[in-house]
Amino acid sequence: MTAAFTFPGQGSQAVGMGKALADAFPAARAVFDEVDSALGEKLTAIIWDGPGETLQLTENAQPALMAVSIATLRVLESEAGFSVGRNAAFVAGHSLGEYSALAAAGSLSVSDTARLLRTRGLAMQKAVPVGVGAMAALLGLDYETAVAVANEAAQGQVCQAANDNGGGQVVVSGDKAAVDRAVEIAKTKGAKRAMLLPVSAPFHCKLMQPAADAMAEALSGVTIKAPAAPLVSNVLASAITDPDEIRRRLIEQVTGTVRWRESVAYMAGQGVTRFFEIGAGKVLSGLVKRIADGAVGVSVGGPNDIAAAKDALAASA
Repeated sequence: MTAAFTFPGQGSQAVGMGKALADAFPAARAVFDEVDSALGEKLTAIIWDGPGETLQLTENAQPALMAVSIATLRVLESEAGFSVGRNAAFVAGHSLGEYSALAAAGSLSVSDTARLLRTRGLAMQKAVPVGVGAMAALLGLDYETAVAVANEAAQGQVCQAANDNGGGQVVVSGDKAAVDRAVEIAKTKGAKRAMLLPVSAPFHCKLMQPAADAMAEALSGVTIKAPAAPLVSNVLASAITDPDEIRRRLIEQVTGTVRWRESVAYMAGQGVTRFFEIGAGKVLSGLVKRIADGAVGVSVGGPNDIAAAKDALAASA
């Protein structure tokens, strides 16, 4: 198998995402209904009708993006013959997308995943008062240089690499004053651009420890099965299948670096040549070609993508 199924993270959300699939395919509609039922509210109304500010709230965006990813996968299964167990060498997801990947692989139920992501979103927002933390993108620096910038900027505060996205995109996270310093230091180290991001909390850094504690409690109450395809863990950038380790790494992920560049490189090194980005947006597909020479990113998010995805899967068989 030379295909990997990947799942997007926060930032890929858009009002209206998934609606065309739900209108066209009962399999997709069933996923949205299941997520609404699990949460006890009409999240689909927010996904499809907005407003955008409400969808962007972390506690909404996280389960919403998962719902769209799994709805898309169900259509790929029913219409294009996709099977995680049969066709995917690996599954992987960017931050919250790791939960989508586990739901896709049958490791978590869709209902449990929706509730976990609602808890995760609320806990991450609550962990740090608004304005205390910040995140910034450092563009044009390699990972090692970005880490050195973060370390220099910390000065006794928290500043650490949150996302190593590849293609010279590294995001740092921590106390606002430290992140502000990182932006200025990065400019002196050759960064093409360094800018604060419009986020509501400093994700994937030590300040998120209260959220990690909340997720440890939430994850202790759900069943995690061995995935149908190995999960490439965000914090390890290598494959795992043991349910207890999956649980442990999901907790670590809240405060740890999303090692996406290394994760894609790992999968490419194992023979993956096609990376199917299942769900909203095209962020991960765009990063693939900047990380792995010769690899192809295939984004699948709407009815018009299904036939092309089927052809791409056949080519990777």
